[in-house]
Amino acid sequence: MRKVQQDFYTLHERTSLCRSYASNAVPGFLQTPAYATALMAGITDFQGTPDDIAEAVVARVSRSRFLYKGNHRFVVILEEWVLRSQIADRDTMACQLRHLLRTMPLPSLSLGVIPFTARRSIWPLEAFFLYDDQRALVETLTAEINVTQPREVTDYRKAFAGLMETAVHGDKARALINHAIDALG
Repeated sequence: MRKVQQDFYTLHERTSLCRSYASNAVPGFLQTPAYATALMAGITDFQGTPDDIAEAVVARVSRSRFLYKGNHRFVVILEEWVLRSQIADRDTMACQLRHLLRTMPLPSLSLGVIPFTARRSIWPLEAFFLYDDQRALVETLTAEINVTQPREVTDYRKAFAGLMETAVHGDKARALINHAIDALG
């Protein structure tokens, strides 16, 4: 897992605009170390891969520096389910959600949440990232699919735009995050 995370670091380093649609977990560059550890432990256990979780977490969390450094821009859309799913224990989840609240004001980040109750024009999709309109990276259970065919990248841009229209931002997004924190008890 460490090597994959290091490869993502290089990709983020070269990317000016990263758009991320997260239907299953908080994107890596917004994860806290504890949340990343819990998520990667589950993946490692499921896949039966070698346990290099500690090194992979360091590599994954290091990508967050691009939120603070350089001319990188991140536009993130989360399904509300991502806020509510218990990938880790309650304290870790609360810390992760508070971290989202702390990063929302960053000028490099636009964070939206698609509420459970939203009227949708685009159905929930697999998680994907768009890198500078040149590549879409799609995450599936068993693979990461790199889409570089311009027509297909355009389809992902169109899907992202539709998902963005459904998402709430600012105070409404913060309210959904705070409700998720409150629901942890």
